[in-house]
Amino acid sequence: MRRKMPDLLVWGLSCLLTLGCGMTAGMSCANARHATRHAVRHARGGHHHLRRLPPVAPMQSVSSTWSQHGLASWYGTHREIGHRTASGDIFDPGAMTAAHRQLPLGTRVRIRAVATGRSVIVTINDRGPYRGNRIIDLSPAAAREIGLLDRGTTAVDIMALPPEEAAWPHG
Repeated sequence: MRRKMPDLLVWGLSCLLTLGCGMTAGMSCANARHATRHAVRHARGGHHHLRRLPPVAPMQSVSSTWSQHGLASWYGTHREIGHRTASGDIFDPGAMTAAHRQLPLGTRVRIRAVATGRSVIVTINDRGPYRGNRIIDLSPAAAREIGLLDRGTTAVDIMALPPEEAAWPHG
């Protein structure tokens, strides 16, 4: 007596077989292999190797002794330009700004790249990063100042500025 396979398993196997053979919509074998890998990746729970971080509550205030060490990245490609940040500002790739998951919007911090020793003062005006183990996303101008623009990511130290240094305007 032969056991009957569950309908879902049969459907899944037939989809993979169809994709693998390149029979859907006239796919080439190379495209079918890519689509099969893509389908398998999605079935395993995601399409990107960076994990999506859960949301966290923003801090209400920050001590002048607050600091953090971790991985920084930069953002501000065509997708972000002209859009509003979490603070309501229009994203400006030339501004000294950054996105942090918890620091209060408007907080001024000094970012020091461990690799280059260069630092920049930025204003937190957006939320993020939400992928990987990154702790801050810098605008392209800020990333350029610390030598991050060509690297993609780098280890940084973030230090909250004392109130007298954080006051506007800052040069």
